[in-house]
Amino acid sequence: MEKLSKKIMSQILQTRDEGQKEYAHTEEDVFANFKRVGNVLQIEQEKTLMVYLLKHVDGICAWVNGHRSQREDVRGRLTDLIVYSMLLWGMVEESEK
Repeated sequence: MEKLSKKIMSQILQTRDEGQKEYAHTEEDVFANFKRVGNVLQIEQEKTLMVYLLKHVDGICAWVNGHRSQREDVRGRLTDLIVYSMLLWGMVEESEK
């Protein structure tokens, strides 16, 4: 499990870095895409993040319930869930400053 945990953490950090480039479009504000979408929908960045996070929870639930033929491998959904959890943690930290 230790070896697998290190592999998972490496994948999580890689996914986070790629997402930063693809979605945030800036290195200065890691939450830029959540703010942009939140502004369009007139909701807080945290709620925007939760919409994305819950999409992956829904897919994970489907996998647990036996739906194996998904467009994205369940490990990808688990990785995204962890990345979004880390981003939400960052939002919590930012809100406390």
